[in-house]
Amino acid sequence: MAVRKRPIRKPPPPKKCGPCDGTGEVTRSVRVGRKQRVVGQQTGICLACFGSGKATD
Repeated sequence: MAVRKRPIRKPPPPKKCGPCDGTGEVTRSVRVGRKQRVVGQQTGICLACFGSGKATD
């Protein structure tokens, strides 16, 4: 009788990063003046995942 081979399991897909939702970029409001009015948004890399979009454990 032959030995049965077990099926090879695929590793689970990596989890998405929480702050950037897997995009690798986050946006911040740009405030100007004494009253701190919002004039626009600026994007930058996510510091939680360093731009990869994958959650770190």
